[in-house]
Amino acid sequence: MSALQLADFIGIISFALSGFLIAVHYKLDILGVLISSFLTALGGGMIRDVISNETPFIFTNTTPIILVVSTIFLSFIFKLHNINNIEGKTAFIVSDAIGLASFAITGSLIAIENNFNFLGVLILAFLTAVGGGTTRDILINKVPFILVSEFYATVAIIVGLIIYTLNLFNLMNLFTLIIVFIFGVSLRLLAYYKKWQLPRL
Repeated sequence: MSALQLADFIGIISFALSGFLIAVHYKLDILGVLISSFLTALGGGMIRDVISNETPFIFTNTTPIILVVSTIFLSFIFKLHNINNIEGKTAFIVSDAIGLASFAITGSLIAIENNFNFLGVLILAFLTAVGGGTTRDILINKVPFILVSEFYATVAIIVGLIIYTLNLFNLMNLFTLIIVFIFGVSLRLLAYYKKWQLPRL
């Protein structure tokens, strides 16, 4: 399994859980839970693949679908649907942070594989990381997370910047990608708990 696939699968599982928790928090029915989980987990990746002029991965490989369904099933088994006040719970915050960092990495790697320039790498990291969650939030009539948490999408851009720099200096390998992943997750969690905000005009 390549580093890209590993990061993609981690992101899918994490965002599927995030989408599940948001859906049960808003008391959606079973179909709503499925749509929320699938959109959150796979939406960003589909946007990434379309921009990269590739057939979306989920249309040629059933593994992502199996991962999402398994995550939903296990979430019910472990009674995660009984969690209240989801925005303040560790399960949601951590899973969302892991998904954010993972998909920012996959977006950056795909951009580099397609010889995108500096701006292209940052944009694809950003869209891959926040695309699914933003689509989900709009669908359930919720203000998208990137508009109310200013140090959310910023983490994806910072991860994209680091990946681009590592590639520029031929320092990209599994070890450095793991370090970037840990840094991205830690930065998001730190920003959340410290309530960091970007400067306002």
